[in-house]
Amino acid sequence: MPEGWEWDETLFLGSARYYRRGRLPYAPGLPDVLAEALPLDGRGRLLDVGCGPGTLALSLTHLFGDIVGVDADTGMIAEAGRRATEAGVSGRTRWVRARAEDLPADLGMFTVATFGQSFHWMDRDAVAATVKGMLGPGGAFVHISDLQTETLSVEGLPYPAVPYAAIKELTERYLGPVRRAGRGVLLHGTPGGEAAVLTRAGFVGFERHVVPGGQALERSCADVVAWVFSTSFSAPHLFGGRRDDFEADLGRLLREVSPAGRFSERQPSTEVFVWRKPEPAPGRPPA
Repeated sequence: MPEGWEWDETLFLGSARYYRRGRLPYAPGLPDVLAEALPLDGRGRLLDVGCGPGTLALSLTHLFGDIVGVDADTGMIAEAGRRATEAGVSGRTRWVRARAEDLPADLGMFTVATFGQSFHWMDRDAVAATVKGMLGPGGAFVHISDLQTETLSVEGLPYPAVPYAAIKELTERYLGPVRRAGRGVLLHGTPGGEAAVLTRAGFVGFERHVVPGGQALERSCADVVAWVFSTSFSAPHLFGGRRDDFEADLGRLLREVSPAGRFSERQPSTEVFVWRKPEPAPGRPPA
């Protein structure tokens, strides 16, 4: 878990309702890349850990026969259930409120476990060991995130870029310069080094895939406001009684940058890391 920080249930309190509108989607080719890399035939079981409002899991329902999403936030689980009902897949999806460190033993065995930009919030060694025991032989541990190393320009697009630096400055005026996270703060950000964690847990066969982005997107002021409130470091509850003032200041900032109330953005590429649970040696039972 992040150094000097302890998880608490307010990490994403109030953020679930803003996810669908505020968060940028994964690159559109992600399901096809996963289907080929894993490979998937529509009959396996998916465990999506830190599932949020079901964003990743619901994009993969055609690739699995059964999906279980797990998240510690009540609002996220409720939103995932609503979205599954809207999509007509509630019969093949189950949403469980639990921390990844407390994965219920009765969930069964899985073909694939996904972590969509969630693993860094967890006790990673403990979770990796637990998930390994929930995967069948050859099962895949898949870490998915936006590609952080690319530079995306909105040059040539019709509207200004989202003023992320100015939004950060405004947020810090209200919440302070150290990044907030639930009731605590992140002094040193969130950890990396997933490869070492998963190697210690006994996973093998590492693969990396990049799903290209770059598609032009158009965002409204309301979309950007939703993005701000969808993040852990500016979740709605953190502002307390000053939330309305912050939202008013944020609206003014956005209108100053784009009087039309529209912004251009480019779809980030998606980075996919795959590790495998080893197949048992001939004559030996699965671990």
